[in-house]
Amino acid sequence: MPPPLFHPTLPADATELMRVSEFEREQPGRAETGPGEFDAGATRLSALNPSLLQDLTRAAPGAGGTLDLLDALAAALRHRRALRLHLQLAYQVIPLTVRPAEGELDSPLPLPRWLDLPLPELRLLRVEPAPPRPAPAPTTAGPAVYAGPLAPLLWELALRGARGRLLREIDGVAAYRVAPGADLRAVDLAGLLSGTLADAVQALRRQARPLREIAAWPGFDRDRAVRLLNALYLQAALMISRAHPAALQ
Repeated sequence: MPPPLFHPTLPADATELMRVSEFEREQPGRAETGPGEFDAGATRLSALNPSLLQDLTRAAPGAGGTLDLLDALAAALRHRRALRLHLQLAYQVIPLTVRPAEGELDSPLPLPRWLDLPLPELRLLRVEPAPPRPAPAPTTAGPAVYAGPLAPLLWELALRGARGRLLREIDGVAAYRVAPGADLRAVDLAGLLSGTLADAVQALRRQARPLREIAAWPGFDRDRAVRLLNALYLQAALMISRAHPAALQ
């Protein structure tokens, strides 16, 4: 029997994606890091905006530190800077361009394909400034680039991705609440906000609660509570109070 054409974790429309071995050969100076530089995989980031680079460096301290995917996305959102992330899944590399100012993403995979991926298996290889958005090209001009809303992918990466700890900006003694007027319609329209998740969001719209209490709600444990708080933060929908009475109980 011939070997399968596709790795079982990769979508069938991934045939145009670069292989990891080819991607690594194209990276200049991968073995070198200097002051203020670190690895995301093994990546120079000195071309980034200085304030964004400083933020990322705090997330992966020291030369050779490893940058977490959710940390990189959170930094892009805080600085409203478009970034291109190169993500490894199995033996191929998927480029993902996030454009926080527009609330959109560009990728060779359409959003439904992203939501079907085994998100915990994604590994961040490289971070770089995003190129300008390409003009629409004829269908014969090369691989397609799909644009779509960013919010659903951020939500699912927080809830189903590899990271199971709070983002550093929201960690510590605190009470959490959904910000008044927070807009989660893009997540809801994608069918990602229902059941106990929807119930928890409604409860947090009414009152600030600490992590330990959220973790005890029906359908929740500490891991699910942490992931929900990360997801809300990435939607700019989370208020954090360090001095709230609920945080200090």
